[in-house]
Amino acid sequence: MKHVKLGDLDVARIGLGTMGMSFAYTGAGSDDAESIRTVHRALDLGVTLIDTAEVYGPYTNEELVGRALKGRRDQVVLATKFGMISHTGRSGLDSSPANIRTAVEGSLTRLGTDHIDLYYQHRVDPDTPIEDTIGALAALAAEGKIRYIGLSEAGPATIRRAHAVHPITALQSEYSLWTRDQEPEVLPLLRELGIGLVAYSPLGRGFLTGTIRSTDEFEVGDSRRDNPRFTGENFQRNLRSAEEVRAIAAQVGATPAQVALAWLLTRGDDIVPIPGTKRVSRLEENVAADTVELTAEQIALLDDLTPAAGDHHNEAQMRMIER
Repeated sequence: MKHVKLGDLDVARIGLGTMGMSFAYTGAGSDDAESIRTVHRALDLGVTLIDTAEVYGPYTNEELVGRALKGRRDQVVLATKFGMISHTGRSGLDSSPANIRTAVEGSLTRLGTDHIDLYYQHRVDPDTPIEDTIGALAALAAEGKIRYIGLSEAGPATIRRAHAVHPITALQSEYSLWTRDQEPEVLPLLRELGIGLVAYSPLGRGFLTGTIRSTDEFEVGDSRRDNPRFTGENFQRNLRSAEEVRAIAAQVGATPAQVALAWLLTRGDDIVPIPGTKRVSRLEENVAADTVELTAEQIALLDDLTPAAGDHHNEAQMRMIER
């Protein structure tokens, strides 16, 4: 697989998000054995960026990833996140230096490693100056406990202030064919500062795969049940967008998921999608997007795709996103 750069960090251009193996989409339970097989297969196929977070589970996803990477740690650029769980007794988001210190030690233990390659602030903490947060992360980098610093769903002003304290390697935010609000301000700023973009939910939480026909398919506990894009009239409108992707996929001779990922790969060599899956078959489908070639006409059609109806997340989660 082709490699690209997130700042100075070299990664394969398609990564693996592991959240769904333990959290949000698991419904009644999870299959850890299949999840571990999926991680192993990803490494075999050349995937290097593996993404997790302490809040996934909470904690159980990092433990799962740690087990999956045992004996193969040196093949991986390992990314995790802090800040959505407080270890200091505060409520809500906590990116205080004291919380970061506790969080990183827990993540290192659960992941079975002595360093984290890319450590993200999961959401911006409005009660802690970003300069204090990045200063604490810079100290961890100096100690060798982390290698590179990332932000997630941060707005332009925060990104610029953070980068002035210590180089930011990557911003992780939602970006896909139907979530393109990073394009007007954030992407130009990232390119000005030399920061990469890690695109989560590049398949629209499965919608852009063309396989979702009804919300009745979701198990109890699946977070998409209260996602605005999967409810009411928004769902019907977004089905029509998914059909537009399906039509282009038929022209290309690929799956809709592969076309959605291939389009993202045309957006620049500083963008790395991290489609999440807990199944080997879906992983293999996603990674094969690396070989899909889109014509200029097909890219133009995808550029003009009808935007998604509804917010990215439910109301509580949207309040934690900087725009």
